[in-house]
Amino acid sequence: MTIENKRLTLILMGIGLILLIPFIAMQFTTEVNWKFGDFIVASVLLSMLGLGIEFVLRKFKKRTQRLVLFTSLLFIFTLIWLELAVGLFESQFAGN
Repeated sequence: MTIENKRLTLILMGIGLILLIPFIAMQFTTEVNWKFGDFIVASVLLSMLGLGIEFVLRKFKKRTQRLVLFTSLLFIFTLIWLELAVGLFESQFAGN
């Protein structure tokens, strides 16, 4: 198994572990109330972020390019997550 494949496997396993956090929290508190669709949306968003990071790591070698692209990916991910969670831009997809 090559380094790239190991890294991709770790990214995908990390996504699964991140999704376990709200799943486990739902077992102990009523404050976390995710539906099946919420898990699907979160897994798609996290997968897109993880695959975007993997793409940047494979295709770009300069450190400054990687930094700019990582920052852009995280910024876009955060904006989408905030919009879905609390309706930052008051679109149809707002979560409030």
